[in-house]
Amino acid sequence: MESVTAEAASKDRMLSVTVNARGEIAEMRFHTEKYRMMAPAELAAAIIEVVERARRDVAQQVSTAMGTLVPGDSAAREQAVAGDPTALLEELGLGNVRSPK
Repeated sequence: MESVTAEAASKDRMLSVTVNARGEIAEMRFHTEKYRMMAPAELAAAIIEVVERARRDVAQQVSTAMGTLVPGDSAAREQAVAGDPTALLEELGLGNVRSPK
């Protein structure tokens, strides 16, 4: 699972980002000099959009790979892989489990 990565590029191909299976940025490349002329907020928005697209892609890949290992329907699995296991726990009848006091 550690070898899973995803890459996304901006619509204008100025920027590309690769993330690892945990959604961490592994590589960011600027393919043109356009970023030098962008307003800081515009550049930040472009980076965030590309990183989020790559993270969604890698989360989908991980979810698909985990599909046979994690019980529940695909929506609950995807939500659990994304970091919120609530729906999966409820589907498994464990939604009201509380930690001991």
